[in-house]
Amino acid sequence: MKNKLKNLRSRIDTIDERLVRLLNERTHRVLEIGKIKQAAGEEIYAPEREEAVLRRVTDKNRGPLMNESLRAIYREVMSSALALEKPLVIAYLGPEATYSHQASVRKFGSSLRYEPLPNIADVFTAVAKGRADYGVVPIENSTEGAVTHTYDMFIHSELKVCAQMLMRIRHNLMSAGRRDQIKKLYSIPQVFAQCRQWLQLNMPHAELVEVSSSSRAAQIAKEDPTAAALASELAANIYRLTIHDSHVQDSSENVTRFLVIGRKSPPRTGDDKTSIMFSVQDRVGALHDCVASFKTFKINMTKIESRPNRQKAWEYFFFVDFLGHSDDARVKKALAELAKHTMFVKILGSYPNTNG
Repeated sequence: MKNKLKNLRSRIDTIDERLVRLLNERTHRVLEIGKIKQAAGEEIYAPEREEAVLRRVTDKNRGPLMNESLRAIYREVMSSALALEKPLVIAYLGPEATYSHQASVRKFGSSLRYEPLPNIADVFTAVAKGRADYGVVPIENSTEGAVTHTYDMFIHSELKVCAQMLMRIRHNLMSAGRRDQIKKLYSIPQVFAQCRQWLQLNMPHAELVEVSSSSRAAQIAKEDPTAAALASELAANIYRLTIHDSHVQDSSENVTRFLVIGRKSPPRTGDDKTSIMFSVQDRVGALHDCVASFKTFKINMTKIESRPNRQKAWEYFFFVDFLGHSDDARVKKALAELAKHTMFVKILGSYPNTNG
């Protein structure tokens, strides 16, 4: 048995040597591409190319590695190369260990620089002013709906959506003391809403206290043994808290959609999604005619959301997601038809239709 193990480990060592050589060779080619891009004034990060690579390697996967594992491996390979091409800064809704932080690392890998910011408006500002290359913000949750502040920021921002990702959200009850010591429970309103039934059954006497983020809740719990937080497993690890109950959200399908915002949208991939906003004319049937514009050209709308116009009472902005890229011929025709029935149409971005 010892000889067999020795031979197998020797073969693994040989494969590792080849992998290291090939990974460095791959990185050299990426750096050459990066120099050409920078000379042409193009963006270093290319979501459409990233998704093409991930799809190609998973299509060629014959196991035993799972596709999800292979995507994670390649994400880190690409993250390392990106960091060498340009020291990218990714802004996110902080502080450290929030779900936005986790989504950012999952999207861009661990080799880049991450900048936690106190609110969504600050994330938009950091990217718009060039202090960050990209921002990651939540846009909607599968159980609690839209993140209205993110939609409101798009009304006046010229930034573009350049990627999306979906992440399962798992909330945990954690504290520095014993479970029976807990008197106050800290988290953000959305988390309390996503755990409403569980809280009624399991923590009926705890005082619920809203704070700015789930990570801030974990920070408070660290200092007070009678306080607890509803937060992520990463927050428990960072602040050294004991998890008393895991996955306490009411729905097992609790998923949050995040958007990556930047200064340019990527080119089409053939499987894309587009986000737009528009304001309707003040007449009977205007919204119906807007929606009909998509049906006429067989464009699949996947979401519509309304937000009030803060400058004029009882007028609304509508946000729509649909399948297709703004450069597609059918989409251009649909948007031209839509423009006939609106006060204005604004393309927020076209990006790969992937879960991230």
